[in-house]
Amino acid sequence: MFKIMLIEDDATLFHEVKERLTQWSYDVYGIHDFGSVLQEFTAVQPDLVIIDIQLPKYDGFHWCRMIRSHSNVPIIFLSSRDHPTDMVMSMQLGADDFIQKPFHFEVLIAKIQATLRRVYNYNTERTELRTWRGATVEYVKNMVTSPSGSVELTKNEMFILKMLIERKNQIISREDLIKSLWDNEHFVSDNTLTVNVNRLRKKLEPLGLDTYIETKVGQGYMATEEVHS
Repeated sequence: MFKIMLIEDDATLFHEVKERLTQWSYDVYGIHDFGSVLQEFTAVQPDLVIIDIQLPKYDGFHWCRMIRSHSNVPIIFLSSRDHPTDMVMSMQLGADDFIQKPFHFEVLIAKIQATLRRVYNYNTERTELRTWRGATVEYVKNMVTSPSGSVELTKNEMFILKMLIERKNQIISREDLIKSLWDNEHFVSDNTLTVNVNRLRKKLEPLGLDTYIETKVGQGYMATEEVHS
């Protein structure tokens, strides 16, 4: 099931669109605090974002910039304003499509389906993106990108990082990591995992992320993340 984040402050429109999209088996999320859109986006990790231009506090263009600084998730803009510059600005900011209000739901669903098909190609592995400590982690490309730069990881290093950040602030045992990496821990030296984790930390050091992978003596490892209340 694809997750869609609908950033729309018109409660009536939001609930109407959510109900219709749910009927199409999409999982729809809204925004609780329009001043913390990026934090809620990061928490949900949606597969697609639909965002209105006119929003409380900051407009949709602002949040598009913020999201794009962390993720390549597809974005569809909504606008009730009849300004060609809105569409131009949306595309320049990296939006994938633009819909003028009022719109027919059939048009919206067609654009959603086309965008998801183009980006994820239903029949292939989806490009998985996660954010962690302000960095974008691209699982398929084995890349970690932050404002400090980018680093490329080996498949084992990325696998370890993926396991850790998928369960942030939770300890992953050494046994679980070894089993997942090499199928059978009986044929792998415990030191092999240590070497791989140390290499991962070394790769992340230029980005300032190495200290956020903590060793829990006698237990395993943990990727830490700030918790927003």
